[in-house]
Amino acid sequence: MKRGRLPLTALRTFEAAGRLGSFTLAADELAVSQAAVSRQVKELEADLGKPLFERHHRAVRLTTAGQALLAVLSRSFDAMDASLADIRGRQGGGLLEISAVPGFAACWLVPNLDDFHSSHPDIDVVVDADPRVIEFRTHQAEIAIRYGLDAKAWPRIEADRLAEVEMIPVIAPCLLAEGPPLTEPAGLLAHTLLHEDNRSAWQRWFAAAGLPETAPGRAQIYTEGNLVLQAALHGHGVALVDRLYAAADLAAGRLIQPFDLSIHDGAYWLVARSFKRLSPQARAFREWLLERLRAGDDSG
Repeated sequence: MKRGRLPLTALRTFEAAGRLGSFTLAADELAVSQAAVSRQVKELEADLGKPLFERHHRAVRLTTAGQALLAVLSRSFDAMDASLADIRGRQGGGLLEISAVPGFAACWLVPNLDDFHSSHPDIDVVVDADPRVIEFRTHQAEIAIRYGLDAKAWPRIEADRLAEVEMIPVIAPCLLAEGPPLTEPAGLLAHTLLHEDNRSAWQRWFAAAGLPETAPGRAQIYTEGNLVLQAALHGHGVALVDRLYAAADLAAGRLIQPFDLSIHDGAYWLVARSFKRLSPQARAFREWLLERLRAGDDSG
């Protein structure tokens, strides 16, 4: 087939659907409808004379032919993206977009970003708070900060471990003053417990405190760690939050850590398609971020 006749739109659509394993996610990435993705894939299959997906109820799975084509297309699109990134980097622009999970963006990145601006006043930073997996394709961000248990969560992407997630209990001084003295972990059960996503983290913390059969009572559940932190600051209950998020509030006395017991819960990672191919702005940010977090660890 001549290059002028290559069905580039259909190939790009199929690659997104195959890589993400979903027509719906592909539609979101490409900013088109799910029907458009399905139509493009069907037209490509008709042109090739072979099915590329097995269709199941609410799920699709690549056929052998689809797997072979996806491997070639993903390498090709990755190479094109890398080449475009090199060209953009050589232009030497002063704008850097960073994608970060919302909690890290609100509780650590924004409070510390002025330090980066002080040492790099020529670089304008755009912070996109987004928890979704990033493929560095249609997204403008060159680097991203994500949460995960290990680096295997991001195939075909390089990752730097930034900081361990260490969950600690915190309580506002006003709430502590209103209730009975907290002399042992079981005393926390007299308060409303603030949770992120579900109750499992608190259950793990109580188990580490020697109370494995504890069933937390009153609860408020939030979808993001920064919301849990805000609820704790307003005295809505006792929170289990990342030490990194609460560091400034603990130092200022706005929160108190009643017990010196923590549980490990994954890590934050800096991810990019290739660290060697980063623009000068992104390289500067990466160096600053690693140094800043390392300094925080040393001071703690």
